[in-house]
Amino acid sequence: MFSQLKVKLIAASVAVLSAGIAQAEELSVATFVPPNHETNEIMFKWFGEELEKRSGGSLTMKLYPAGQLGAGPGQQYKRAVEGVGDITLGVAAYTPTLFPKTMLGILPGKANTAVESTERIWRVFDEYMADEWSEVKVLAVGSVAGSAWVGNRDISTLEGLKGAKLVPFAPSTSPIVEALGAVPVMMEINDMYTALDTGTVDVLTSSINNMMPPFSLEDVATHVVVNIPATFQVLYVAMNKERYEGLSDEHRAIIDEIAGLPMSLKMAQSFDHADKVFLGMKDSIDMKYEWKVVTDEERAKLDAAVLEGMAQIYADYAELGITNAEEIYSMMNE
Repeated sequence: MFSQLKVKLIAASVAVLSAGIAQAEELSVATFVPPNHETNEIMFKWFGEELEKRSGGSLTMKLYPAGQLGAGPGQQYKRAVEGVGDITLGVAAYTPTLFPKTMLGILPGKANTAVESTERIWRVFDEYMADEWSEVKVLAVGSVAGSAWVGNRDISTLEGLKGAKLVPFAPSTSPIVEALGAVPVMMEINDMYTALDTGTVDVLTSSINNMMPPFSLEDVATHVVVNIPATFQVLYVAMNKERYEGLSDEHRAIIDEIAGLPMSLKMAQSFDHADKVFLGMKDSIDMKYEWKVVTDEERAKLDAAVLEGMAQIYADYAELGITNAEEIYSMMNE
């Protein structure tokens, strides 16, 4: 009887001790971009290294790029919610009705780079945007700078934009596109190369680095225009909530330490780094397109048109019941 009691006590003690010990876990990461994309080579590489280092190897990740866990970037948030992947990379603008306040991070403002834009988003994220993400564990919300118009015609002037079919970063920016005299056409990034090549659209809002592989827009562009009012595509890294909550205390603490602004900035740095790489090699390559810088005079006209479009955007938000959109935007751009 004593022996049985002793065994039970030992077993109970082991169970208590084991509850605090992290079991080996591997997190699946689903992305829609190819393996050589900058978010894989910089952000997710850093994320994997941080998990392994901080956990002593008991928490790791496995990357599934190029839609291996499901094709189409528009379904990435759903895949995170449903646990198709433990973690997904997605584009907030592809499900804009879910994240209307987060979409304010797309609009032109004082930011010029992905890092600057991301820092401004996180000034207001916890207070004004976090409630839109309650279905998942947010690991990152960050930006890529749409600092170029890539087109099949000269769109460096307000006159040149007139009637152009232009792909913006989000439907919510359509009033700006229309104020510029262009026609907004929405599509996912994986469709843009072919659309520009076939003339389905005339202009793409793009980061500068998309001229290079994997998207290689340099192959289908005749004009690349910079010094434009930059917009910012907002991307996210979301984790299935049940998967996160099912981890040990130790593993959740590790994720909490690197999630939020740290991982968001790593995402933004991935994009800014890629832009710098392209700009560093631009003058040494045989460009098949014309690189044009908008003049100060034309930029003033573009900025005036943007302000006109912004007024309509705030009105659109008010119709959705979001009456403080301008206030949130102003706080991001103080």
